[in-house]
Amino acid sequence: MLHPAKADVARAARSAERELKRLARPAHNFDASRYFRGDHNLGFYNVGTDRMRELARSIQLAHQSWTVDDAMAFADVLMPNRYLDVKNVAISLVARYRRSFVPRLLPRWKRWFSANQSANWATTDAICGELIGPLLLEHPTLADGFGVWSTHRNMWVRRASIVGLIALARRGQSLDVLYGNAKRLHADDQDLIQKAVGWALREAGKADEARLERYLRANGPSIPRTTVRYAIERFPPRARAELLLATRPSANS
Repeated sequence: MLHPAKADVARAARSAERELKRLARPAHNFDASRYFRGDHNLGFYNVGTDRMRELARSIQLAHQSWTVDDAMAFADVLMPNRYLDVKNVAISLVARYRRSFVPRLLPRWKRWFSANQSANWATTDAICGELIGPLLLEHPTLADGFGVWSTHRNMWVRRASIVGLIALARRGQSLDVLYGNAKRLHADDQDLIQKAVGWALREAGKADEARLERYLRANGPSIPRTTVRYAIERFPPRARAELLLATRPSANS
């Protein structure tokens, strides 16, 4: 028999699943699946971001005695669900407790990646942006452990190793860690990793554009072209053209 508090969390989670099914919209109104070509195991209720966030807000208001641990227990029930909308509500609810985030939560979020409960780019990036980013801003030394993530066998952990650092990078923090992870990930042949690295480098460049340019010129031939193109998006057109030429692999490489 479940402990009363656990039973309350489980009931709330199942109620959220039922509500999302009720709110489901036909794909022709808003077909989220078009952004996830090839993710055949991912389901979509096409509920929409505003309604998912409102549902998360209503769950928090209905359970005002809940702590971040209760929110995490709720999310742990929902994260294995194959529907993107269900995962999003789980993450959105936990995000509402960001003032209570503590370092011990990070390994639990990492398990969502390694267990393939976030096995798509949107869920992975939502965890990074809504959960990991706020935690690292309060506890920046945790970023030092992300180097190990960049060599993980699971690609979602690897993507999180770079996307999870973006919030810090925008403030010019932990750039050494970000550039170190980027360099390790350049050999990764996964398109979603190459794009994520380029995105993170671009954001790091907002804080220190000169460092980004030096990095690209020094490492360009070993960097996937997809990554380079994402990384240089904020440079002026002439500078972009020059960097594309300067980072081009040589004929002998």
